[in-house]
Amino acid sequence: MKLSLSLQAYKPNRLEMDYRYCEDIIKQNSRSFYYAFLQLPKEKANAVFALYAFCRLADDAVDREGNRDERLEALNALEHELMLFDEGREVDHPIWRALRDVFNRYDMSVEPFYEQLKGQRMDISFAAPRTMGELEKYSYYVAGTVGLMLLPIVASQSRRNLRQAAIQLGTAMQITNILRDVGEDAARNRIYLPSSFMDAEAYGESDIRHAVINESFIRIWEKLALRAEELYDGFKSDIHEFDTDSRFQVLLSAQIYKGILNAVRNKGYDCFSTRNAVSKPEMRNIYNQTKHLLQHGSSMDSYTNAKVKWNGGE
Repeated sequence: MKLSLSLQAYKPNRLEMDYRYCEDIIKQNSRSFYYAFLQLPKEKANAVFALYAFCRLADDAVDREGNRDERLEALNALEHELMLFDEGREVDHPIWRALRDVFNRYDMSVEPFYEQLKGQRMDISFAAPRTMGELEKYSYYVAGTVGLMLLPIVASQSRRNLRQAAIQLGTAMQITNILRDVGEDAARNRIYLPSSFMDAEAYGESDIRHAVINESFIRIWEKLALRAEELYDGFKSDIHEFDTDSRFQVLLSAQIYKGILNAVRNKGYDCFSTRNAVSKPEMRNIYNQTKHLLQHGSSMDSYTNAKVKWNGGE
């Protein structure tokens, strides 16, 4: 009898199991995010896992097998479930139950969730961006919104409006994704490199489809990378406004993602035949560098840029 009671005491409740369900999703799909946010206090880490799980639902609706109408139907179904959640009538599913707990605990807004789905619709009805401004607008909807979702969790004590910092971080991460996944996206008939940049370098769609890595491609790639690095640095200037129990994890996620840019550079800009990622030794290095940055306020520019010198393709 005592053994039975003891086992019952340690049996996880349904909400804990819902959060574990969400945690498994981020574990399987984003080693970088999981590594960074796992070290948050448990309640906050769980909230981040739930947000990620929702965003993965949205991604999967767009990237699923099937034709355009089938993908739209999947996204419409998810939007309907979000509307039910917004009305307090959420579907009985681990992700929605976990999200309800997140909304009960934090001062959340549902608007970024709707805007996230708007960004996913832009992928279904894909139109290649002409300018950097168009690319950043798209990046806001699919990733800047994620930064806004996170704010009430990781900056709950701030008296400043950190909306811009959150958008900068999400947008920088999305541009990084684009630079990492040029070949993978092209296979889905999506080319996110601004066409004005490609025209200026006489680098065409056929070059992308043939995985041509030349000086023109490198110049285009580096223009986007420079913009991403500017956005990372802009976000970083506000890092001390985030909660003391969260700022290290948020900065670590930014630094790991920023490190993907150097991972691509180190592979000779091959973002066609391989999915570049930060290695485990490099991740540990970034971890230590991030701790040093927060403790001493020193710049990491020399660290993040030490592995590449680029001045227009020379």
